[in-house]
Amino acid sequence: MSTLVECVPNFSEGRDKAKVDAIVEAMKRDGVYLLDREMDSDHNRCVITLVGEREAIQEAAIRGVGKAAEVIDLTQHQGAHPRMGAADVVPFIPIDGVTLDDCVAMAKHVGAEIWKRYQVPVYLYEAAAATPERQGLENIRRGQFEGLREEVKTNPARQPDFGPEFSKAALHPTAGATVVGARKALVAYNVFLNTTDVAIAKKIAKAVRQSSGGFRFVKGAGFLVRGLAQVSMNLTDFEQTPVHRVFEFVKREAARYGVSPLSSEIVGLIPKKALEDAAEWFLQVENFDSSLILENRLAAVMSGKMAVGGLRAGVEPFVEQLAAPTATPGGGSAAAAAGAMAAGLAQMVAGMSRGKKAYLQYEAQLSEAIAKLGPLREELKASIDADAEAYNLVMKAYKAARENPDSGETEIDAALKQATAVPLSVAERSAEVGRIAVSLREVSNPNMKSDLTTAGALARAAVEGALANVEINLESLKDVAFVAEVRSRVSELKG
Repeated sequence: MSTLVECVPNFSEGRDKAKVDAIVEAMKRDGVYLLDREMDSDHNRCVITLVGEREAIQEAAIRGVGKAAEVIDLTQHQGAHPRMGAADVVPFIPIDGVTLDDCVAMAKHVGAEIWKRYQVPVYLYEAAAATPERQGLENIRRGQFEGLREEVKTNPARQPDFGPEFSKAALHPTAGATVVGARKALVAYNVFLNTTDVAIAKKIAKAVRQSSGGFRFVKGAGFLVRGLAQVSMNLTDFEQTPVHRVFEFVKREAARYGVSPLSSEIVGLIPKKALEDAAEWFLQVENFDSSLILENRLAAVMSGKMAVGGLRAGVEPFVEQLAAPTATPGGGSAAAAAGAMAAGLAQMVAGMSRGKKAYLQYEAQLSEAIAKLGPLREELKASIDADAEAYNLVMKAYKAARENPDSGETEIDAALKQATAVPLSVAERSAEVGRIAVSLREVSNPNMKSDLTTAGALARAAVEGALANVEINLESLKDVAFVAEVRSRVSELKG
């Protein structure tokens, strides 16, 4: 399974192309791809968007910070955007095959390496933050480079997560400090107003941002950019607070001051779903579904994640194979499929509850459940084929034994052990899925109780069916020690 991670480092340089080129060059690694680079001279800031394999992208980020510390001098830096480091902020975002918790671990590793290699202090933010106060980037960056440079010497609360001990506290003399973290996909979205009065933009930003009573998951500030007042915003969860809702609010607030939006811009990249949601809202399309988009449907069908004809078309081939008068796929594959479906349902419930205001107190528990259920689901899906393959190996071993009795017993025993290990693994993983589903009942949306009930029933069926396959194979095994170990594990599952 791939492990794609996005990294969007922001560097405090938006005017000198040669310096940005040097930073980008330093981040080049096999397995890391440059998706976008944006320079803004007014903000004096550049945003680089990378995506790559988990290990490679960590090293790319570390080297990018090192090069920024070499070529950027914050004592000479001026720009509209707040900053505290040459490499100001380095977030990791899960894309495929990794969880937010995985990105937290990555952020901590990268932070430690940045301090170790370059003596640039590091603060952890968002999901990687050690304390609630440091989840918000604006709290860490308060006072910017100049203010933090002085305060860190006397205030223990401003000490970095990776850096010198308090008695020697200091920022890097020219590179300041870097903020590293893990978060969901963020939309950097700016709205230009048809006025030069930046005071209006600041008032609108205050009204729209969460910290002063506006929308949750929105951070905002007002700037004068390219001769126009700009409301600059970060949407940290565009699914909870979508782009179109924010734009309409800014538009209404602007009307209070007799101005209106002139245009808007996206800094960096934006998830496709954010634009799909905006299109649905503004066009008022009835019964809109992202699968109606040609490119989405094509990608889903080609990847095997969707079949033309709806959900039934996707599952029907497997059901028909089960019904066919052949030995495989059989009960073991069906048990694995049931376990995978149980994991999928439980993950859906946890995912739809996490981030909602009513369940914020359970955020850590929901995140932990999601982090466990994803790999369990993938392992159980893989077992659908693995069980059928294990049975076929047993049949092949029996056939070989008929042709060569001298070596046949060894081959049969090895094949039977494999045919026992696969369903035993299915039973253990399905049991874990069932336990997680039960734990979610008290921390998730009660309206989804029926989904968890179904998940629990599927998990139990998977355990019972898989153990039946284990028992069948144990009857033919000659290895007493192996049989005893398996029976002990089966007892734990039944107990």
